[in-house]
Amino acid sequence: MGTILRALTLLTLSCLAEAKQKDFYTFKVVNSRGRLVSLDKYRGSVSLVVNVASECGYTEEHYKDLQQLQKDFGPFHFNVLAFPCNQFGQQEPGSDKEIDSFVRRVYGVSFPIFSKIAVVGIGANNAYKYLVEASRKEPTWNFWKYLIDTDGKVVDAWGPEVSVKEIRPRIADMVRKLIIKRKEEL
Repeated sequence: MGTILRALTLLTLSCLAEAKQKDFYTFKVVNSRGRLVSLDKYRGSVSLVVNVASECGYTEEHYKDLQQLQKDFGPFHFNVLAFPCNQFGQQEPGSDKEIDSFVRRVYGVSFPIFSKIAVVGIGANNAYKYLVEASRKEPTWNFWKYLIDTDGKVVDAWGPEVSVKEIRPRIADMVRKLIIKRKEEL
């Protein structure tokens, strides 16, 4: 009985340790070109994760402002990570290749675009399940934004009615602190 109890205790502690180590950057996702990508490559930088759509009323403003963030702060200290989603109003109907081509041509997007995913419900992508669980905020429409720190932890989340320009100061502050920290480490 004592051996079983010790084994269960170790198993429980192991599961708890594993759960504590989980963060956004531990996931692997597929990019818009069909390649598996470890999000760990973004560890050490600040990320803004966004569920995007090409035919939404928020599309133009958000894509322009997201690209400006990427241009101003990326890619060494910051990245926008865009996940197309067709769950809200069927506003992202194209294929991954069509979406990628459209946003790069029309908005000059230089940030990573991933494969189209579900962000809510039974078929939701595991990375998004983590974002929802960690923030306790579930997307209800396109262009939900999740701010991720250098360690992969969710800092905050906003719906589409909050503009990128409104959260820009928060991102700028995080990037500034990251740059100062890196300079001090030299």
